[in-house]
Amino acid sequence: MADGARMMEVFTIVDKEGFDKSFWVKVGACFPNRDGSLNVYLDALPLNGRLQIRERNRAQNSKEE
Repeated sequence: MADGARMMEVFTIVDKEGFDKSFWVKVGACFPNRDGSLNVYLDALPLNGRLQIRERNRAQNSKEE
């Protein structure tokens, strides 16, 4: 990723009874190809079939590293 490519993160959004907010669970990563297509790598499969792909939040991740 020489151009500092837009690594994206893949989440599943889980709604649980008794909680007002949904839980965002990271399940993988996504990388764009030169032709605009995407490679998605999943570490887990969502039981609800819902995936959310978002550009990586570098400010948040720099705190974790």
